[in-house]
Amino acid sequence: MNPLKRIKMALLGGFFIVALLLTVSSVFPEATEADDQKAPSATSAKGAPEDYVGSETCQACHEDQFNSFSKTAHAGLKHAGWKAEKQGCESCHGPGKAHVEAGGDKLKIRTFEGESPKQKSEACLECHAGREEHNNFRRGEHWRNDVGCTDCHSPHFSARTAEKAAAPSQESKNVPSSLQPVGPFSANSNDVAPPRMLLKNEPQLCMSCHNETKAQFTRPFHHKVLEGAMKCSDCHNPHGGFEQKQARLATGSDAACVKCHSDKQGPFVFEHAPLKTEGCASCHDAHGSSNPRLLKRNEVRQLCLECHTNAHEIGIPGTPSFHNQATTRFQNCTTCHAKIHGSNTHPFFFR
Repeated sequence: MNPLKRIKMALLGGFFIVALLLTVSSVFPEATEADDQKAPSATSAKGAPEDYVGSETCQACHEDQFNSFSKTAHAGLKHAGWKAEKQGCESCHGPGKAHVEAGGDKLKIRTFEGESPKQKSEACLECHAGREEHNNFRRGEHWRNDVGCTDCHSPHFSARTAEKAAAPSQESKNVPSSLQPVGPFSANSNDVAPPRMLLKNEPQLCMSCHNETKAQFTRPFHHKVLEGAMKCSDCHNPHGGFEQKQARLATGSDAACVKCHSDKQGPFVFEHAPLKTEGCASCHDAHGSSNPRLLKRNEVRQLCLECHTNAHEIGIPGTPSFHNQATTRFQNCTTCHAKIHGSNTHPFFFR
């Protein structure tokens, strides 16, 4: 056979093999991915209306859980026109009739034991996936790293948990001091029940995993998170998003920053390019810094010289220019270029 024809036949055969593999993979997706996201079919199936026995029936055996659950926002979600599967304990655990008739057999109801974080989260997302705050959870870092809803929230949370936390206990004595808040906030942080059924108040909950931020927030210049003036969720969306670190940037670049620092938002007639292309983090450390204004460098000019390296404009000692860095008065660039975030009057950001 002609060598050229042999090559054509090999390429054509390879094309058909690839097409066949793609077709098979689309029809039969990987079992691990499908199994990881679906809940056990025996317990998650919706039953007939007569299969729901109501939360009061659960109280007979699970009194502690019922009393705690009855104080939550979930327990208050009742409406005369709603179906039984949307109310009370059975909205998450499924119909309880078979479980009761079997004398409390765990196999007859969904207990969530042994389920993966993704499976547990899917149960929550059946109700909570419609709002902007939660609808990107499956795109977020927490989902990808198997951090589920119940790792941060307790569906049975009660205000009594806060009362227990306020009382000294052996468990609280064993908590590392590096994860405790500082300042006036520390005296009262455990006296207030965590919002939204969280297991702990912010920032203790976030720092239980992101403990590197504790050191950042204790630097001389920092956002007042440990003092209780701010929360991690003011800048980050723990339920996912499209930006790095799940920052709240849904309304434009650096929205999390400019909602407080509104004078830096613009729009400006003359924009400073790094602010628009790289954002505030190109010059500032968001959590904390050893330098004033949370700057990444201890001198302003060091930041400027990283981009403005043109030697005849910002020169070495001896350069006959008012940008001579050997002269102290010109070493702080923002002395003249005061509107460095953007200006409406001058392209060089003069005042």
